[in-house]
Amino acid sequence: MRISARILPPVAAAAASLLLAGCETLDEPAARPTAPRTAPLGDQRLVFTSERDLVLAEYRLAASALRAGNYTDAREKLDDALRRIGGLVSGPDDAARRARGLFTAEREKTFIGEPYERVMAYYYRGLLYWRDGQPDNARACFRSAQFMDSDAESDSFKSDYVLLDYLDGLASAKLAADGSAALARAEKLAKRSLPPYDPQANVLCFVEFGRGPRKIAAGEYGEKLRFKVEPSRIRSATLTVADHNLHFLPWDNLSYQALTRGGRVMDHVLGNKAVFKKGADTVGDLALVGAAVAADNIYKEKRRVETDEKGRKRIVREEDKSDGAEAAAIALGAIGVISKIASAATETRADTRTWDNLPQYLSFAALKLPPGEHPGILQFYDADGRVVADLTRRVNLTVGDPTKDTVAIFSELPR
Repeated sequence: MRISARILPPVAAAAASLLLAGCETLDEPAARPTAPRTAPLGDQRLVFTSERDLVLAEYRLAASALRAGNYTDAREKLDDALRRIGGLVSGPDDAARRARGLFTAEREKTFIGEPYERVMAYYYRGLLYWRDGQPDNARACFRSAQFMDSDAESDSFKSDYVLLDYLDGLASAKLAADGSAALARAEKLAKRSLPPYDPQANVLCFVEFGRGPRKIAAGEYGEKLRFKVEPSRIRSATLTVADHNLHFLPWDNLSYQALTRGGRVMDHVLGNKAVFKKGADTVGDLALVGAAVAADNIYKEKRRVETDEKGRKRIVREEDKSDGAEAAAIALGAIGVISKIASAATETRADTRTWDNLPQYLSFAALKLPPGEHPGILQFYDADGRVVADLTRRVNLTVGDPTKDTVAIFSELPR
């Protein structure tokens, strides 16, 4: 199939003019820092982090700092991250609005995390408040985390973290309030009896193990957000200290939370983008094929065959025919080119940025110890109940200020 050389330049010119006109409405992606700037929080590790990724970077640094015992750094990062997401949870910012447009990727919006990630930010901050002798602020964080796990608008989803309800009630008991309702909710979620609250238990031990979920893009155009879950080799733990032997079984599973939370508003946006992308691509194919067929027909109509006196045949072109058909071919070509460009420029891929150093399982136990140093042994167990020797470690619980609880945080995960 041949296309008239006379038709191609007008088609390209029309496509270019339409594309330039359309580009005026395209969303610009968020700028990324390419040179050193003032380090957020004075932390040089964040110098090259873009504003849209800053909360994610702070999440990751806070978890690492918590496991390393650098509580001041963890507190600082979580406070800044929670401050930043506070205004974004209630409504999308400009970057999020742009991400709803056809030509801006979801990853360009300011990261605040999926509900399970925001829950963990409040959960960790609650542990730090409790460690600082502020169980009232800790309880407020646990309740904020419950809100993050709920659907406040449609009431379709209610918080179903066992540990959040249990700690809510425990903090109330510590503050001489009634925590029985929270305990009842936790036991209903756990489908088993949980340790009764003991306001005299002054050592709170939090253990986490397994690797949390990873986000992946699925679907024909990567428009579906899915989660990859890796089986954890660790399924339980024990802490032996003084004459106590504490057992830690999973209370909550972050992979389960990620998989069962339900759809996002952005899922519908990306789904519509995928429909547009596929439709525009199909229209582009049909229009370009139509333009090629029309051009070929014009080419055939504009020639006739003549025979000279020696019986030789030659093609004679007639340039004054089919002007209307030529205009139609140009229009079809322009539509085809624009449709293919629009399809290629449509950003459908789901945002797979992940808080990738979260645990899979959360567990808890409390005990009462006198002031002083208390050495102990922490052991982790696999699915068959065997000790994972390379993770066994000696720990030391320091019980000091009698006016506040001792909070110990243990993790299987590397710092």
